[in-house]
Amino acid sequence: MADSAGLQFVSSYAFEAMQKVDVASLAALSDPELRLLLPCLVRMALCAPADQSQSWAQDKKLILRLLSGVEAVNSIVALLSVDFHALEQDARKEQQLRHKAGGSNGESILVSQLQHGLTLEFEHSDPLRRLRLTLSELLSIMNKVADSNGEFFLKSSELFESHVYLDEVADVLCILQAELPSLLPIVDVAEALLHVRNGDWFLCLLVANVPDSFNEVCRGLIKNGERQDEESVGGRRRTEALRQLCQMNPSQALNIRAMVVEECHLPGLGVALTLDYRPDTPDEAVSPLVSYVSGLLLGTNSKVRTWFSMFIRNGQQRKRESSSVLWQMRRQLLLELVAILPRSRSTHMPNDGDMVEEASAGYSGLREEHVVKASALLRLYCALMGIAGLRPTDEEAEQLLQLMTSRPPATPAGVRFVSLSFCKLLAFPTLVSTPEQEQLMVMWLSWMIKEEEYFESAAGVSASFGEMLLLVAMYFHSNQLSSIIELVCSTLGMKVVTAHAVRVAVTNNLSANITGFLPIHCIYQLLRSRAFTKHKVSIKDWIYRQLCETTTPIHTQLIPLIDAYINSILTPASKANPEATNQPITEQEILNVFQCSAGVSQGGRQRYSITTQLLILYYILSYEENLLASTKQLALMQRKPKSYSAALMDQIPIKYLVTQAQGLQQELGGLHSALLRLLATNYPHLCLVEDWVCEEEVTGTLPLLRRMMLPSNTCRYTQSQLHQAFQKLPSSSPRLMRILEHLTLLSPGDLIPYAEGLTASMALLLEPAVPRRILQTLNKLWMGLNTVMPRRLWVMTVNALQPSAKLLRQQRYTQNDLMVDPLIVLRCDQRVYRCPPLMDIVLHMLNGYLLASKAYLHCHLKETADFERQSQTVSNLGVPGQPDTPEVTREELKNALLSAQDSAAVQILLEVCLPTSEEQQQGASTESLLSSIGGPLPEKLKQGSLGPRARRGVEDAEPEGGLLSDLREVQCLICCLLHQMFIADPNIAKLVHFQGYPQALLPLTVAGIPSIHICLDFIPELLAQPQLEKQIFAIQLLSYLCTQYALPKSLSVARLAISVMGTLLTVLTRAKRFSFFMPILPCLVAFCQAFPPLYDDVAGLLIQVGQVCASDVATKARDIDPLIARLQYLKEKPQGAVASGGGSSKLTLPQRTAEELGGADPDVQLCYCVEATFMDIISSTLHGL
Repeated sequence: MADSAGLQFVSSYAFEAMQKVDVASLAALSDPELRLLLPCLVRMALCAPADQSQSWAQDKKLILRLLSGVEAVNSIVALLSVDFHALEQDARKEQQLRHKAGGSNGESILVSQLQHGLTLEFEHSDPLRRLRLTLSELLSIMNKVADSNGEFFLKSSELFESHVYLDEVADVLCILQAELPSLLPIVDVAEALLHVRNGDWFLCLLVANVPDSFNEVCRGLIKNGERQDEESVGGRRRTEALRQLCQMNPSQALNIRAMVVEECHLPGLGVALTLDYRPDTPDEAVSPLVSYVSGLLLGTNSKVRTWFSMFIRNGQQRKRESSSVLWQMRRQLLLELVAILPRSRSTHMPNDGDMVEEASAGYSGLREEHVVKASALLRLYCALMGIAGLRPTDEEAEQLLQLMTSRPPATPAGVRFVSLSFCKLLAFPTLVSTPEQEQLMVMWLSWMIKEEEYFESAAGVSASFGEMLLLVAMYFHSNQLSSIIELVCSTLGMKVVTAHAVRVAVTNNLSANITGFLPIHCIYQLLRSRAFTKHKVSIKDWIYRQLCETTTPIHTQLIPLIDAYINSILTPASKANPEATNQPITEQEILNVFQCSAGVSQGGRQRYSITTQLLILYYILSYEENLLASTKQLALMQRKPKSYSAALMDQIPIKYLVTQAQGLQQELGGLHSALLRLLATNYPHLCLVEDWVCEEEVTGTLPLLRRMMLPSNTCRYTQSQLHQAFQKLPSSSPRLMRILEHLTLLSPGDLIPYAEGLTASMALLLEPAVPRRILQTLNKLWMGLNTVMPRRLWVMTVNALQPSAKLLRQQRYTQNDLMVDPLIVLRCDQRVYRCPPLMDIVLHMLNGYLLASKAYLHCHLKETADFERQSQTVSNLGVPGQPDTPEVTREELKNALLSAQDSAAVQILLEVCLPTSEEQQQGASTESLLSSIGGPLPEKLKQGSLGPRARRGVEDAEPEGGLLSDLREVQCLICCLLHQMFIADPNIAKLVHFQGYPQALLPLTVAGIPSIHICLDFIPELLAQPQLEKQIFAIQLLSYLCTQYALPKSLSVARLAISVMGTLLTVLTRAKRFSFFMPILPCLVAFCQAFPPLYDDVAGLLIQVGQVCASDVATKARDIDPLIARLQYLKEKPQGAVASGGGSSKLTLPQRTAEELGGADPDVQLCYCVEATFMDIISSTLHGL
């Protein structure tokens, strides 16, 4: 920024002293340098320190001594005496005022009407007004910056431009930021200062007085900076400000340059900092500028390469300016190039006053100490011209040719330099533009041919300059461009590299501890470039061998290597040759890795490490996922790579390996998270939430302590002993209990050998007189095994729990059978339905297989749809009347099948909840759950109950055995699973309730399934169905929901139901009216009990029903008129009914015999039921009062 050229900036010495609080160094500063740091020093002297040591007390005295002779200290002390809390309140009010006014500079709370200019006002003001003036101006600039949307502007401000008051304004600015940090974040203040003149000077002073904020300010300015800083005035001002900051703190210049590259902003700043950088020990081989620019253009980060190339291209479009960072860089590179030219060659010197021509020493060759630097410069210019599009000037082209044609010594570095020079000549022939230059190149090429044998013998390398030149000449003469490309490939050794790479030995015990450039890096780069498939070189065996030779901590290159390998298997190198792919790892090779995965091999140790097994597992899962994702492209190319068989996947202990990986997350890097992502996508049944919770119980601290207490010499039970104990039940119950208790102390991995014995004998536990503790212990062991081998365990358990008839037929289900039809799990022995520990296991398996079925059908549909559609399209060409089956139909069929599976599972489980005839005789009732949770039930919620009060005692009584019964426990387990299913997919709840289920289960489902309240969303739709059965079910369900969830939404749906009932009363025939209202009249009692405001609507409905029925009865010469009168009286004066009943809240009706009711006309029965319902409503309402 030229506007602050005459100002004194903070020196690097002073800034370092402030950073370290070096009082001795501060005392050595001159008065002008000390003046810039006064705001921080005064606050340091006046504020209470956190450091109470004696040394700081001495330093503080020295600081006070320093400040005692400075006159400006008094004004700063006066500034610090202001009430900053009140000032902040006024500032925030002004910000709100400006925000409401849309940013216009109208009325100000901080500053009243100015009588003079801002500078004069500042001069004549007291400290408080000076703070207000500066704060108002600064907030105005900050608001304008926030509203500018990134567009740069330069704000004209007297306060920041008057050189007379710059020191005082800087003091005020530093004090404001230090005392009001929440109002004035230092990064926002720094951004605002870029938009005023002398902003870089103010910024350096501000940061010098808060030295800890240096990195924060620099990162903020870089993040908000332009991608190309030299394109705009704002970018150049930002670059210059950051450059001044780095000159103030040169030790952080390289860190700031790294921030520039990380954010890909301000490329000119990175170059400028490199030009300013002066290392303590300069590298004689390569300069910092060459290293920095070469790293950007020749590095692996394509984003950085594109960003810096754009800087070079855009910089060339502007006129040549001496102030341009790009031209400064080019001048510096040219100076370095000329400096290493042979003295007899460097006769044409750049026009630079700093360079002094030296007399020619007659040396025509390149010095040996300059060869490496010359090679680096040639590579850099190749990158600048080839990647960044640099157009060399005549001067640069001339000096480059002089360097290329210089003759290096006969060393390996010299051979490398000659090769680079020749490649550069082939790549950029436009460098040769005059006859003199052509003659120079001919002489150099002749020298290459002549000196080839000498270079080969002296340097100890095979240069082959002559043969290469001869082949190039022949191919150019015959215009065989493809042969030239082939020659370049063979010269660079590409084909030789691929053939040699597969013979390179793998790295034994490869891990992240082995640093440096390894064979895996070479293979990875060749895989990415598709060199193996292009040249038909098989790399599968090398990759397999390397994966088998890995250990922890995992090397960072392994996962990218597997990803690149999978891509080379599925994606051809070119469309012209679709068969140019690598071969996948065979199934037998994969099985060899997992033969001893869940334990110890027969030789006493595990053959393959856990790292190898996890990497192979990642390869399989990632391969299958990428294969599914590429089905469309593969179908178009008529390619169908082989998928790994289900039999192979069944033999891999996926869950056990992932559990092992969970404890090795630090050593495995990102492999564990990648495996979890693949599992959640392809094997959702292995990622159940309850499984993760159970794992915490199995692998937590308490189980670990219990295993530590297990003596090493304790008795170990064999599988045959376990089998015998099961066979002798129930007499062997104590021995079996001891064995099972011992097994609970083992880890899940050690339990695997006992898995078959535990599951095979499960059916024996269904016999009577088996202790409950054995069942619960078996459930605990099963859950532990489920954490390491769920899929195999599930298959064994399903087969063990089959009914005895199926066991006799030796019908064995496979994993595939259970994924295709998950309902097989529920076709178990009926006794399981009343054995809660085993029922818990069955429900767990059912939930898992329902999820597995979804994933299985999704994969099956995806892997077959594209190939079938492609083949169908080919076969139907030219055949009319055979349209393709639309894809949406296949998807709809899949969704319909999944919905049918889920709803069938729910209906079966609900049927299990119904008590059997024996349980009904013992007094079991599904309504007991609702009674125990929500209090006493309304008396009329039972279908067809005409005498509710007479049955009150029966309903309130608990079933025999109390609440703790097998049926109750099974009901709770089933309700928990249904709750999870309804949450996971609310459409299941909707489908099940549209299908309907026994009304006797409604008390159980409403009380036991918390998520059933979602039924309130679709009950209106269910009421609109034409079938009376569905409407009756909807009203009965709603009555229980209103009792359980007395919410505003329930009230609105209840009003709708009453309205629907009134409408149906007018359209139903006599027979349908009786069948509709008889079961739903008791529901009105629940409506009124839950929502008393519905009393009038319900009473009106009951009177309408009574009038309709009475009118029909009257046509048959029956006298029912007194009923209507009684109903009207009850509606208008319910208290009168109580009074007439003797003051009791329990109303009674005349008892009617069964013969009277059973033989009565349906309308008469309905009339009596209406009257009974009316009385129940009044009784329940008054009882609630």
